[in-house]
Amino acid sequence: MAKNNKGPPSLAEYADQEALARYEENQEIARELRAVRIAARESVAELDDLRQRLSLFERLDKSRLAPPKWLTPKARKGEAHLAIPSMLLTDTHWGEMVTLEQVGGVNNYNVEIAQMRTRRAFDRAVYVSKRMWSGIEYEGFNLLLGGDILSGLIHEELRETNEESVFESILGAVEYLTAGIKMLTKEFPKVHVACVVGNHGRLTRKPRAKNKVKENIDWMVYQMLARELDPLASVTIQIAEAADCKFAVYDVAYCLTHGDQFRGGSGISAALSPLLLGVHRKMKRAASTGEPFDVLVMGHWHMSYWLQNVIVGGAIKGYDEHAYGNNFDYQKPRAELWLNTPEHGITTHSPLFVQDRTKEGW
Repeated sequence: MAKNNKGPPSLAEYADQEALARYEENQEIARELRAVRIAARESVAELDDLRQRLSLFERLDKSRLAPPKWLTPKARKGEAHLAIPSMLLTDTHWGEMVTLEQVGGVNNYNVEIAQMRTRRAFDRAVYVSKRMWSGIEYEGFNLLLGGDILSGLIHEELRETNEESVFESILGAVEYLTAGIKMLTKEFPKVHVACVVGNHGRLTRKPRAKNKVKENIDWMVYQMLARELDPLASVTIQIAEAADCKFAVYDVAYCLTHGDQFRGGSGISAALSPLLLGVHRKMKRAASTGEPFDVLVMGHWHMSYWLQNVIVGGAIKGYDEHAYGNNFDYQKPRAELWLNTPEHGITTHSPLFVQDRTKEGW
């Protein structure tokens, strides 16, 4: 049987093989280049989208970070009955459930009730301002959002018992807050919204000092709220970059904070001890930095206190299992409304009771 003794390839065959190898190599390089170009186009598109989003937030920050000038108008002689109402809306704990049987039958809470109480707070703020406080010319409305807008996930029991996910709660809270603020724009010439984050919205189990605000779900709620309200020229939103938000209404300088910085309290004085110590420290720090304030406003304690230079708002959520188990004082769910006048500063105060057991069905 004859063997196939093919000799070495000729020079022409060598050239063909090298050309084929180079062709295949060039094809592979071309495929990689096309993939790189596609990835580059996608990266450019993502970068453009990010720039657009960033430019929106920068535009909002530049135009709305500082309090508007209409909150502190120049004195106008001969004009009487001017005022600016302020409402503190805090501790809605959107998404949390409070079980009627576990709090001795004094409160019930879920997403549907959160919707009712949030809307009722805005409704009653308008009703009291326009119907009960008659004969007043309003220069605008000042809304203070004191944090803990969402229930969050800082406790394991909340992960187990919250009625809905955090993202569902964000959408629901933004929807109802937006509707409430739009309602205010129909009744008042201008609306200012001052915002601070609470402790329930943080993304870590333990509190942190670094990135306290921007790693908090409340901050995302406020940013989405700002985007929803951006087309309304009569609305300004002041989202604090730190734990405190400072602004003035007429001649009264306010400092809005959540209140979780103040801890302790027992015995007869209860929360008064940490509150008074806390406001003393804040006022001392503010004075030393050249930014003194007159009144500290906060939520967090789920109990309303009105002192000479401290306003603590009640909770929209109301009484819960934690308060019941620790024998804390009971107080109905509420928001706080008060008048600011150019002559006398803070004058009339009216709590806005937002619970309606019949309509809430319990």
